[in-house]
Parts: sequence; C-alpha cells; structure tokens
Amino acid sequence: MNLVPLAAFHVELDPILDLGESQWGRRRVINIVGGTFEGPRLSGTVLPGGADWQILHPDGMASIDTRYTLRTHDGAHLYISTSGVRHGPPEVLGRLARGEEVDPSEYYFRLFCRFETGDPRYLWLNRTLAVASGARTATAVRYDAYAVT
Repeated sequence: MNLVPLAAFHVELDPILDLGESQWGRRRVINIVGGTFEGPRLSGTVLPGGADWQILHPDGMASIDTRYTLRTHDGAHLYISTSGVRHGPPEVLGRLARGEEVDPSEYYFRLFCRFETGDPRYLWLNRTLAVASGARTATAVRYDAYAVT
C-alpha cells in the first residue's frame, strides 16, 4: 500500500450554524461557499453548495461529514464526500473556535475521501479511496489528499 499525492484542497466556508444539542451531540452545519483544489492529476474549483454536517461531542471532538461538488479544470463535475475527526487539547480547540491561527500539528484532523462521477476522464476516482490531513482556519479548511494505492 502506498499514498500518492492527489490534490491540495482549500474549501471556503460560511460561518457555523449551531443547531444545538441533539441525542448525538451538538449539531453544527457549515455551508461550503467555494474554493480550489490542485494536484498532479486533479485540479479545479470547489462549487458553492454542500456543507459539513458536523457533530461536536462533549469531549470536544468533531465528527466531520461533508458532501459537495467539484468542477475540474477541464469541465468535469465530481461529487466528493469526506468523513473524519478533529480533536485536540481543550485550549487548542478553544483557539480554533475563536478563529485564531493554530498550527495543525497541535491537533488531529484526518479525513477519508470518496469521489463519484460519470465523466469518462475521471472514472478512476470512483474506484479510488483517499485519506487526508487537514487544517482549519477562521473561514476555510485546507487538506492534502492522498490516493491509497
């Protein structure tokens, strides 16, 4: 098994919508408003729409659940879904919540990525699993995705 660089993603976000406590934790929705991605075989823009339907657990861990659409540099449309976790020391998570710049090495933010498309040029993505290491800023998420080969 190897990890092959797939793309670096920059996903721009709206402010957090806090839906309050549910039976699973604090439900938050973070709408996706745009962005870009760039890699050796995959580049383009993140389209507005989609969101992260996130659960914030009592221990501060966030369960990530995103679904959104990409447009490649050559016009293909791709569906991407990610699932993962973000956690760290309470003081670090507090700084993230306040929108402060935090070195990603201070917390754990990992994702599993799946793609779907009908475009013949990118059918290989339908059969590709990817993992990613992420970082949260005040208005965006950045992550580097690697195809698992």
